[in-house]
Amino acid sequence: MSRTPAKVPGAAGAPRREAAAFQHRNLPLLLLQARESVIAHFRPILNAHGLTEQQWRIVRLLLEVGPLEPRQIGQLTRISSPSLAGVLARMDELKLVRRERLAEDARRVKVSLTPRSRALAAAMAPKIEAVYEAIEAHIGRDFIERFYATLGELIGLLGELPPVDDD
Repeated sequence: MSRTPAKVPGAAGAPRREAAAFQHRNLPLLLLQARESVIAHFRPILNAHGLTEQQWRIVRLLLEVGPLEPRQIGQLTRISSPSLAGVLARMDELKLVRRERLAEDARRVKVSLTPRSRALAAAMAPKIEAVYEAIEAHIGRDFIERFYATLGELIGLLGELPPVDDD
């Protein structure tokens, strides 16, 4: 199996002069392309069950960790606060989540899954697992394990890196 980078459509005629100003490959773009390559295999399942990718991220997170506050959901799913407010409102309308004010601080809200969303996730689980198994069979268990470890390490290390001052 070749590990060479994929050819970028239309890149052959790109001006070399501008690209030479950058010494590193475009990591954010490569990560987005990798994400799209992965999610493309899950998207048909989400669509068939009427879920958006953002809704599924929230369902999957809450299945794994339990009820959270919206701020925590946004941080862990990387959904911006304005988008998250709309997604949670829609999920509440669809009876996929329940939002409850905390007794100790009525300004704060905990979001939890409903039995409906748990049943939906359970119905989707065999198909989701089949996609994971197909991906693993295609690229190999060793690669998957190394990749998970590398991603975890990358997230941890970049979390420690102070922001670069743009001045």
